Amino acid sequence: GSLLFEREELDGKPALDWVLATEQALRAMDNVTILIRATASGYYDDNLVTVSERLRDHRGLKQNDRISLPRERFWHIRAGRVIIAAGAIERPLVFPDNDRPGVMLASAVRHYVNRYGVAPGKAVLVATNNDDAYRTALDLTAAGVKVVGIVDARNNPAGDLPQAARAGGITIYPGHAVVGTKGRRGVRAAMIAPIDLEANILGHESRTLNCDVLATSGGWSPVVHLHSQSGGSLKFDDLSQSFVPRDYVQNVICIGAAGGNFDLADCLRQGAEINDGAGSLFLPRVKALKTEPLVPLWDLPTNRKTIRRAKRWVDLLHDVTATDVQLAARENYVSVEHFKRYTTTGMAMDQGKTSNVNALAILGRATKRTIPEVGTTKFRPPYRPVTMGAMAARSTGKLFSPLRYLPLHDWHQQHKAEMEDYGGWFRPVCYQKPGEGEYDAIRREVMAVRTNVGILDYSPLGKIDIRGRDAAEFLNRFYVNNVKTLKVGRARYGLMLNEHGTVMDDGIFARLADDHFWVTTTSGGAGPRAQWFEEWRQCEWPDMDVVITSLTTGWGTISLQGPKARDLLLRLETDIDLSKDSFPHMAVRTGLLEGVSTRILRTSFTGELGFEVNIPLSYTAALWKKLVKVGADLGITPFGLEALMVMRTEKGFIHVGVDTDSSTLPGDVGFGAVARKKADDYVGKRSLFRPDALRPDRETLVGLKAVGHKPLPMGGIIMAPGYQSAPASIDGRVTSSYESPTMGWPVAFGLIRGGTDRLGERVNIYDADGIHEAEIVAPCFYDPKGERLHV
Repeated sequence: GSLLFEREELDGKPALDWVLATEQALRAMDNVTILIRATASGYYDDNLVTVSERLRDHRGLKQNDRISLPRERFWHIRAGRVIIAAGAIERPLVFPDNDRPGVMLASAVRHYVNRYGVAPGKAVLVATNNDDAYRTALDLTAAGVKVVGIVDARNNPAGDLPQAARAGGITIYPGHAVVGTKGRRGVRAAMIAPIDLEANILGHESRTLNCDVLATSGGWSPVVHLHSQSGGSLKFDDLSQSFVPRDYVQNVICIGAAGGNFDLADCLRQGAEINDGAGSLFLPRVKALKTEPLVPLWDLPTNRKTIRRAKRWVDLLHDVTATDVQLAARENYVSVEHFKRYTTTGMAMDQGKTSNVNALAILGRATKRTIPEVGTTKFRPPYRPVTMGAMAARSTGKLFSPLRYLPLHDWHQQHKAEMEDYGGWFRPVCYQKPGEGEYDAIRREVMAVRTNVGILDYSPLGKIDIRGRDAAEFLNRFYVNNVKTLKVGRARYGLMLNEHGTVMDDGIFARLADDHFWVTTTSGGAGPRAQWFEEWRQCEWPDMDVVITSLTTGWGTISLQGPKARDLLLRLETDIDLSKDSFPHMAVRTGLLEGVSTRILRTSFTGELGFEVNIPLSYTAALWKKLVKVGADLGITPFGLEALMVMRTEKGFIHVGVDTDSSTLPGDVGFGAVARKKADDYVGKRSLFRPDALRPDRETLVGLKAVGHKPLPMGGIIMAPGYQSAPASIDGRVTSSYESPTMGWPVAFGLIRGGTDRLGERVNIYDADGIHEAEIVAPCFYDPKGERLHV
């Protein structure tokens, strides 16, 4: 876009006219799409380029129109070939007080004057080390703005542009550099002094030039960000003192200033060659300018105290100074990547656009290295900030968090199931019969499971297959429970912790063979836990012989719960011995069920006799329908998630993520002895012995028996002893609360400070509806001895 503010003519016409003519010709082509207000923000594998397009401004539109019209569009473009013509960015100069208002880039001054007709000041001083800034001085003079002079670090600038400046009567100070600025609220004067670049010193003589704008130019840095993101390498060009593309690894080429070519005529010829001559109709004749190479002008030392104390800004975005760069060198942050993170130079939005070369030069000087020896950092996408809304634009409405459907979704809907989102799955809440309310349906389903048999579509339950010589050792490093002592054919409940020692997931691990395990997780944790296993296997223990396969969506799970569950399964054709003695609680069996390979876990989340039948997904619907048909006289009843939650609370089973939070340790939910007793190391074990984990007043899980017949409020605040009304000190909170058809009164769980030692104590609980009273009891309300699990 630089031709928008250049006075340069091409073949007797303004340069911009050539651009507009070429654009019109391109728009007439059917195979060309031009995106305006768009930025290529990222370059990825296989020539994938992401483009952030900013659409029309919504200001002034009616509210309805604002909602219906998008603000941004995020393109994914997979190209056969990519041509990068991203131009270059002018570098600032580093000198004392170079952040004073009125210090500008020379190209920015030119932009104001030529494009907008705005004079940035009344008296402008130009400081440079290259010919390009002379354009600014010439354009200012043509616009009637006073140019105080041009301070050029080169001893004898003799190119076409310096000659034009001299011919225009502009004073040039060769072999000089700016060594400071003056002014309270803005630049009022600049101090300059002679320099000896070879000796890297400033002369003692200096002079002060009055000005209200200081236009600086330290050369131009090609925009190589996309090239670097594509995997291409860079080399340092001594002539332009900048990094330019070297090797390409994808089908891409950088042209023009982005490729290190700053001559307009050469750039146009290169474009025509790339286009196989197709662009020759639009190729103007350009007079090549004789220009002098720039000289490297970085941070120069000075003995003048007033100047030496002033800050010399390198990265204006992160307020990094030359002193910060030198401190990094003294602290031995000499690796360019370490230096970047220590000083924050070139991070965030800047990504090295304006600061990198200056910073690398100063670091090189402090460590006695050249800029190529220092090297440069990796440029990361996005090139400019992109809103999360643009990148996630597809994730709106129903697509924001796509719901997964059960293998029996159609059956559930046909039988009037009330469906809701549970952990990303569309699952039945309950099955309401005509004339039933939701609570009536839940009560009926609970009592059917307690007295007969209930059937639950449990397919979202996480199912992970773990195989390999080291499978037992591998899993043993994740669970607080001992995996290696588990016998083949048996299963064990276990807690999984993160590195902080807090409860992350729970479930059953069953041993199918010495080297084969079947692991179940919570529904919401199915995907994350499989990824968690895989991450540790690949990154921490790559030498272990383990194969991890997620089968959550490959296998369906049908849970049969209730005293008649075994009688129902016996009505099917199977080679699995389902007898009590042969198939005890917490055992696993594999075999055929109705001719289909099946894995059956004898487990329960209800407190009743239970079987979890795992079967390949394509057979799940057929098996479900057969079970419902043959179990009609047994009172088989489909039940939903709410009935399951009621029953697991009655029984005292925790629901991870509901009865636990990000600070809950195994000891807080009754597994402290198990976790500490295990001799082998496992993820999170170290954290269980920190002082905070051993505090006697930690919040522990207890049962809460409501005084009266009104259920306790879910999330209600448990007040500390002695408080009868809010505000009050907090001792804990209610985590689960339900009306219990089985017990005949409300049951609840709560995390309460020192709760295990406070059984029998009464506490007050408050929420928006007022104060509630409850008694702290053991968390198991139903069948505390577990007799019904072992029938």
